[in-house]
Amino acid sequence: MDDQTRCVITPNVKTDGFDALGRAVYRASTIVFADAASYANRGQRGPDGYSYGLYGTPTTRTLERKITELEQGYRTLLVSSGQAANAIAILSLLKEGDRILIADAAYPPVRDFANNDLPRFGISAAYYDPTSPDEVERQIDARTKIVWCESPGSTTMEVQDLPRIAEIAHRHGALVGCDNTWATPLNFKPLLHGADIVTEALTKYISGHSDVLMGSITVAAETHYQTIRSTMGRLGIGVSPDDASLVLRGMETLGVRMKHAHQGAMAAIAWLEQHPLVERVLYPALPSSVGHDIWRRDFAGASGVFSVVLVPKAVAHISAALDTLKTFAIGASWGGTRSLVAPMPVKANRSATTWEGDDLVLRMSIGLEAEEDLMADLRRLLATIEERIDLDRSASRVHSASQTTNKKGNENDQHQGIHAD
Repeated sequence: MDDQTRCVITPNVKTDGFDALGRAVYRASTIVFADAASYANRGQRGPDGYSYGLYGTPTTRTLERKITELEQGYRTLLVSSGQAANAIAILSLLKEGDRILIADAAYPPVRDFANNDLPRFGISAAYYDPTSPDEVERQIDARTKIVWCESPGSTTMEVQDLPRIAEIAHRHGALVGCDNTWATPLNFKPLLHGADIVTEALTKYISGHSDVLMGSITVAAETHYQTIRSTMGRLGIGVSPDDASLVLRGMETLGVRMKHAHQGAMAAIAWLEQHPLVERVLYPALPSSVGHDIWRRDFAGASGVFSVVLVPKAVAHISAALDTLKTFAIGASWGGTRSLVAPMPVKANRSATTWEGDDLVLRMSIGLEAEEDLMADLRRLLATIEERIDLDRSASRVHSASQTTNKKGNENDQHQGIHAD
């Protein structure tokens, strides 16, 4: 063999006995076959076989199996993001003339997809109050093929009665999908409570380090797996084994991170609830939160993501106060090692329910920093808002005093004018 050829062909080396704790990163587009017959029959290799890198490598299959075992489902498919998981699951299982019911508190990009993309396929969407299974019962019809849930809602934290919704949907021949990103399968397993499809934004808690984008779709039945897998193949959807490796690594500390985040969230909430500028905190683990009793019944725990509703006079000063933060970062995602805060509008993403109060909540994700540093940031945040409210009040008093002085001056001028006449 010529040296130039030796440079191209990779020799096979023995791997027996090299049993590492982590799965190796298998990168490949082309999968080679031992003979022509194997190549001709590659379509018969089944879901565990390999035929082309797009359809899976040992690295991605390892992640799929790990998630499947946690979700207690049939099989899992990996896609490029959490929203991709939602969109691909929905699009694969609906056809022209079908209808989907979506929880009003669902992830805003799901609403955007349903309103702008599904109509192009002849699919209609309607929205329901996430806290009311009876509304699902009223709205569901023969055209409804999916009832989509997100429990809790990722901004306003409403917990849904998934078993009741699943009973209604299945009685009418509809499937149930659930975005489980807030809880992760450690704290909630939708498939065990009646869902047919569960999606996760692996980008967030499961990868856990804010450095990779990926989503998962886990199904309860083989027929749904085949349907979604075929759609993904036709659309050319796959994930990088390098990214899958990052998710696998991050996943090993998921339990420890979730426990720490929850404890940090409870400490922060205990202080926030006593502050006069805080109207309420939205967090399923709190007895005051919508759906708390359902959370206690169905969930094993809580994550570190919650939302804070401030009193109306504080809202105008949120942006300036956020700029004083030193430990929290301002960012739209959550579930990583770094604590994040983001001002989130609500009313634009509601159509079946009415959001009472100001159209802005602060969503917070507690990370792995020391509790005292996070608490110092929260004290700084609200102290800045208090200072700016006091400045507004002082400015208002000065303005009122100035108006009073001007009014008296005008009255004196008028009085002198009368005597002059």
